[in-house]
Amino acid sequence: MAGYNYETLSPLDHSFLLQERPNAFMHVASVATFDGTALRTPDGGIDIERIRRRIAGVLHRVPHYRQKLDQVPITGAPIWIDDDAFNLEFHVRHTSLPRPGNRAQLKRLAARVMAGHLDRERPLWELWVVEGLEDGQFAIINKTHHAMVDGTTGVDLMNVLMSRSEDVQDDEPPTFVPRRPPTPSELAWDEVGRQVRLPFEIVQDASNLWRAARNTRRGLLNRIRQIAEYTGTSLRPATLTPLNQRIGPHRRLDWTTQPLGQLKEIRQQLGGTLNDVVLTLVAGAVRRFLIYRRLDLDAIDFRVLAPISVAGEELGVGATQPRVSAWFVPLPLAESDPATQLSAVADTTRDLEASKPAVGASQLTGQPGWTPSTLLSLGARNATRLNPYNMVVTNVPGPQVPLYLLGSRMLETYPVVPLVEGVGLSVAVFSYDGDVHWGINADYELVPDLDRFIAFLDEAFIDLGKAAADKKRLRAKARRARKARKAQPAAQSSAKA
Repeated sequence: MAGYNYETLSPLDHSFLLQERPNAFMHVASVATFDGTALRTPDGGIDIERIRRRIAGVLHRVPHYRQKLDQVPITGAPIWIDDDAFNLEFHVRHTSLPRPGNRAQLKRLAARVMAGHLDRERPLWELWVVEGLEDGQFAIINKTHHAMVDGTTGVDLMNVLMSRSEDVQDDEPPTFVPRRPPTPSELAWDEVGRQVRLPFEIVQDASNLWRAARNTRRGLLNRIRQIAEYTGTSLRPATLTPLNQRIGPHRRLDWTTQPLGQLKEIRQQLGGTLNDVVLTLVAGAVRRFLIYRRLDLDAIDFRVLAPISVAGEELGVGATQPRVSAWFVPLPLAESDPATQLSAVADTTRDLEASKPAVGASQLTGQPGWTPSTLLSLGARNATRLNPYNMVVTNVPGPQVPLYLLGSRMLETYPVVPLVEGVGLSVAVFSYDGDVHWGINADYELVPDLDRFIAFLDEAFIDLGKAAADKKRLRAKARRARKARKAQPAAQSSAKA
């Protein structure tokens, strides 16, 4: 047995490293606010050392958070190795807003944190504890490289830090003993062995691909076409808009909150899924924003990249694994009626679900044994160059109960997804404790009017809510009319008697 340890990156995780540019950073983030009462120090600050002890006590549950990148000789393939010089204080940072800090100041700080690259010589994450918010609150800015987020379990640091109970005891941090990393010669020999096994794995993977599409010949051809599209080799570029220009290194962040119950009421009255409602609200906001920017909507084919779960898809005989893939969804911007917009979006996603076009992405990312780095590099570069979409819209359902950090209740949490070259605005949605939290990440120069987009998003929510209320009133009126018609013959019969 080898006396060293390392882990290879999946093709999907490797692609996130390849996509990174000086002006485009592949880290995801969140900005969460907390009631600071339980962690307040005598001088009015936040007990950062207790937070660090809590983090140290759970890091063994997220091993990547104490691992850094290394490379296989010759091929340059990235691997994870334990960081033998891991320093928690470097990653858990403490800062403050000028008291009493407001939300606008927090947004500017979070945008600057987002605009910095993560050090690839260290584990690829940072957590900023921000005190000084008004009403005794504090915030946590959690910043993690996309390559570190576990695509199988979805577990990250905030998942294991938070609790559903106010009464959580500090865990005793277990001793961290870094595993010995391989030497370059050991990595080289491992690579030789992998290359020897490669032909057999290709045959096995090809067999699995054939079985997955065994129902029809069209199914197999469809999967091959989808893989080609996922690597950017056949999809045409999206229509250029003011949001789809070359991005810079600086960011603007903004957010808004809407009641989850009202989104569910809209879905109940107008149809579709909650994700359809979210996409319709985005369509309403984008429509208003582009009209505000004086664009002709009839000439725009505006598409969003909407990541979806394809959990439970077959990998082999009796094996399943959760996966994430994506849809390219055209938004009906030329349509002004919000209810009609929702109907069009729902029809589109229903057709996409029926045709399973997202399978191509999951087929590609589910083959870590043989997908070469050159293919990944080609896919990443083509996706950046072609950009078959105008915007990313990520919708993640979260817990509908309060969560706590060492007794401090999390009040709100806003997700942030990165920008890629040519996409100057991204939308992330996270539902938590009865509310839907919208996090909007934008290029600093391309979208100086981000506050207008937020206002348009709230306007779209109001208009779609009015359409749902109108539909509810019409249904109630129709029910009353039906009851009246049923009661009329009974009343006539009684009069005759």
